[in-house]
Amino acid sequence: MSTKLSEQELHNLAMNIVGKDLEENGYEFMGINSELKKNPQFVALKDKKLHFVIVRAKSHPEDANEYDSDFMLKMKDHALKFEARTFYAGVGLGHGSDYGKPIVLGEDYTMIYNGLQEIV
Repeated sequence: MSTKLSEQELHNLAMNIVGKDLEENGYEFMGINSELKKNPQFVALKDKKLHFVIVRAKSHPEDANEYDSDFMLKMKDHALKFEARTFYAGVGLGHGSDYGKPIVLGEDYTMIYNGLQEIV
């Protein structure tokens, strides 16, 4: 029987994808929080500047690049207290053979990840 990934498992997968991208781009992790509804997911340092990264796993038909503007502005206000920049990292996740279907444990998956979007 095929088992769909839970919301937490999808979130963890998105965190791994974004974390690898951050690492490959020279970010140094100061803090990581993979618990759902705890933000930001990554607090990282690059070029002596603090960065807050909010990660969201999205499934079809949600757009991985769209975020809750009000929430992100609250996160930006919080980040400014630490003189940090704020970024959104949306990761679209779907089944390997059909993006519109859910990911199944042990099977291939498809992702849409366009990198970090700075909240300005």
